[in-house]
Amino acid sequence: MGAAHPEHGADDLCEAGQELYERALRAGRVSAGDAVGAPCLAALGLLRPAAEDARRLEPVPPAVALHRLLRSTADRIAAERRREALLADVFEPLIRSDGRRTEDAADTPTLRLLSGSAHINEAITEAMETARHEVLCVQPHHELNTPRGHRSQRIALRRDQELLDRGGRIRTLYQHTLRHLPAIAGYYEQLRGDTQARSLDEVTDRLIVVDRTVAYLPANADATLALEARHPALVTYFVTTFDQLWRLATPMYPRAVQRPTVDGVTPRQRAIAALLVEGHTDAVIAERLGMNVRTARVHIARLATTLGSTGRTQLGYLIGRSGILDRRGEAAG
Repeated sequence: MGAAHPEHGADDLCEAGQELYERALRAGRVSAGDAVGAPCLAALGLLRPAAEDARRLEPVPPAVALHRLLRSTADRIAAERRREALLADVFEPLIRSDGRRTEDAADTPTLRLLSGSAHINEAITEAMETARHEVLCVQPHHELNTPRGHRSQRIALRRDQELLDRGGRIRTLYQHTLRHLPAIAGYYEQLRGDTQARSLDEVTDRLIVVDRTVAYLPANADATLALEARHPALVTYFVTTFDQLWRLATPMYPRAVQRPTVDGVTPRQRAIAALLVEGHTDAVIAERLGMNVRTARVHIARLATTLGSTGRTQLGYLIGRSGILDRRGEAAG
């Protein structure tokens, strides 16, 4: 009896699996017998039975497999964020009702629920008044042209400039759909100091981290509740997530980097293509990318025209075949 096949993930593909997958890609398929020595390929979703002959296996296009694996990673991160919020909801009233104090905890709770825009802004302002180094922000939505946005902007402009005057820096992540809004550029042009902004197709929910010691994030859908987190493990997690997204993001201020069109497919259409191959509806795609459904459908129609597709199913197939998703990282660089 031969040795058991070692367990591993897609990021550590075994030599036998690598060779067989490459052969399958070149030939279009391999026999089921050939895959006996590399069962990892089926387990990882890199080989699947051919529709017309189950004794043969065909390779899943690398672009499709890659984005499915990346989405699985993103889903796990999202699940952890939901678990964090749930734990915060469960323990916040317990923390408030706990009359005991330790020397480490002092009088500052590691988790605090803030209610109402005024209270939330007051807490953030108080934290920034003592900040000396940096503020990290994720801004998935644009509210600068709303009454609430105007009030928040006046408060934020003063506290941001005071931090910059103390030698601190500000880093902000937006969605790509907000890259060219005059209100955002106008806000940064009013600030003097070390400020940078970048953008991604998708970002997390709103997040503010001050001096890597305290973080603020929404605690309900309409952002009238916020969670203030001072637990070192939570803050470190938020900072690590931000840093990873920052490295993947495209600069938009002070020097905007133009995201290139590849083979007639725009960066926004590539982002839509990645979600299409995952089977998402137009409404979900629009929500994820920060646009309305009508705009999303216009981009889908243009993508279909560029790739020569006449239907939704065919479009997914042509996206995988075209290789446009393989070049997303190259285009973003």
